[in-house]
Amino acid sequence: MFWFDKNDKRVLFMDNRILEKWSIKQRQSFEVSPQLICDFRDIPYGDWTFKIVVMDPPHLLKLWDSSWMCKKYWKLNKEWRSDLIMWFNEWMRILEKRWILIFKRNDYDIPLSEIINLFPVKPSIWQRTWKNNRTARLIYMK
Repeated sequence: MFWFDKNDKRVLFMDNRILEKWSIKQRQSFEVSPQLICDFRDIPYGDWTFKIVVMDPPHLLKLWDSSWMCKKYWKLNKEWRSDLIMWFNEWMRILEKRWILIFKRNDYDIPLSEIINLFPVKPSIWQRTWKNNRTARLIYMK
């Protein structure tokens, strides 16, 4: 959902799952078809591999596993704080010495300020969406 062109050769789409079209009755054309399936706490790339990383982890805690929202976006678990810290650290590891990290967040279940305070680096730029003012894009850069 994030990319303009999912076939762009400059982009590597990673996720920890595959979701085929027609898997969600309410969103039949939706699919998750990553080029690389991996655990984001252990990305199989060396240090300083990427110039830009777009981080869009799950945002919600209170979902039933069978709900279409959970199937589409997945959900955070009770260890969400330590997971987000591990994800952030792993993405920082694979970024080059001059880097940009774009982090998409929705604060429906968890306030944005709580997420920002988890990380050792503060965002350089942030922008809230106009539609619901709950989704933000945080840009970290060096």
